[in-house]
Amino acid sequence: MEYKDALPKLTLFPQTAGVNEHGHLTIGGCDTTQLAVIYGTPLYVFDEATVRAKCSEYRLEFGQRYSDTKAIYACKAFTSQALIRLLDEEGFGLDVVSGGEMHVAKSAGFPLDKVYFHGNNKGETELNRALESGVGRIVVDNFHELALLGRLASELGKTQDVLLRLSPGVDPHTHSHVATGILDSKFGFPLTTGQAEEALTKAVSTPSLHLIGLHFHLGSSLFEVEPYVQAIDLVLQFAAQMKQRHRFELRELNVGGGFAAQYLLDSPAPPVSRYANAIASTLIKQTRKLKLEQPRLVIEPGRSIVARAGTALYRIGGSKDIPGVRRYVFVDGGMADNIRPALYDSRYEAVVANKMGKPETEVVTIAGKFCESGDILVKDVCLPKLEAGDVLAMPTSGAYSIPMSSNYNASLRPAIVMVKEGSARLITRRETYSDLTVRDNL
Repeated sequence: MEYKDALPKLTLFPQTAGVNEHGHLTIGGCDTTQLAVIYGTPLYVFDEATVRAKCSEYRLEFGQRYSDTKAIYACKAFTSQALIRLLDEEGFGLDVVSGGEMHVAKSAGFPLDKVYFHGNNKGETELNRALESGVGRIVVDNFHELALLGRLASELGKTQDVLLRLSPGVDPHTHSHVATGILDSKFGFPLTTGQAEEALTKAVSTPSLHLIGLHFHLGSSLFEVEPYVQAIDLVLQFAAQMKQRHRFELRELNVGGGFAAQYLLDSPAPPVSRYANAIASTLIKQTRKLKLEQPRLVIEPGRSIVARAGTALYRIGGSKDIPGVRRYVFVDGGMADNIRPALYDSRYEAVVANKMGKPETEVVTIAGKFCESGDILVKDVCLPKLEAGDVLAMPTSGAYSIPMSSNYNASLRPAIVMVKEGSARLITRRETYSDLTVRDNL
């Protein structure tokens, strides 16, 4: 068997990742095996430097191509008070999709006028809280919400800035579960059916609403830029028609997010510069062609800000050998803290944090501890010989793993630490058994 080593996989870990003199994986100057001892496992480790670097990259690459660009972070990828404060320092706004995410932002002291409130079924209570809290933009998703928001804003004596979410009918070539800009989608007003124009006319005729822009989001993990080009072209053509027919002035164009992150060594994601160049050049070209004023460009990166910054650590337990078939190695987490492999068939790499200098000589499948045959984290990965007590590290675990976590099998959701320059701080404590029953009534 050809031996492999873990060093190439370091490119998938946070940019501060390295190997110390003990052959241990380090992140942010911290020995991950020591973090596993101090905070227990499963443990999610976020690298502050990587988050800040990605924020800076988006500001630079988009800003130098289209100066009037506003970057807002999509909280659904991962949110915590510590992260929100960091994003505020980096000059980002926030994209929230629920009253809960709005509450986290508010509790972190984030200025709510920099918040965009999304969602296809915002409730009356959520909308009232958004209006009363001074949320900057509400992205209207359907006719029911359009009427409801107009009434609620009127009752409060407010005029709310809104965007309409459109469904441009563009295939983003991604997993069907995360394709959101196609015609057959629960999100947005379709362009091709006439409903987008109907919604626009209702919005501009509602005194309590101020329609300032249009929004679309094509989906998640888009490795191609052409879908953005197609969607911008379609939406700007619509905007030009609406200007001619209804005197609508497009002040903001929100192109959503969906920018990909690299999970596997053989599947690199496009650089931010490629997205920025395609989006900015298309926007400039088409607004000139259609004789439109250039609107503010809003982008909503989420996954690509935090995915690489996060690493999941697990402790190796037992194993099961099936001669001639497969060797399963079990860890103390799994689908309850990262359901993405089971839900989306997502693939990850892995290393053994305490054996970074050892040759990778055996192919194993990393299985979780939960009572589902589908509880597989990494299938057929080449690693050093594993023993109980080893620490497994999975890179690119910063997006969606924690937000989609659960208490399945009455498990405890893991702790989260933020590392920087050799220091670690706990930003989310591990749940306790008492947490599991705190909402119960006997």
